[in-house]
Amino acid sequence: MIEKEFGLNDVVEMKKPHPCGVNCWKVIRMGMDVRIKCEGCGHSVMLPRREFSRKIKKILVKHIEE
Repeated sequence: MIEKEFGLNDVVEMKKPHPCGVNCWKVIRMGMDVRIKCEGCGHSVMLPRREFSRKIKKILVKHIEE
């Protein structure tokens, strides 16, 4: 399985949309667990990294650190 490279403040698309109808999430915390925040309603969800890697579809916006 190829692991997708994601980082802090990246905007990702998940396989299933949030109940609010938006499918864009921002990664706001990384560690053993990954916390993501819905770009539509602002709700945040914490998932184990393994589950997050399985549910992610693609990275929409890659955050560039300056």
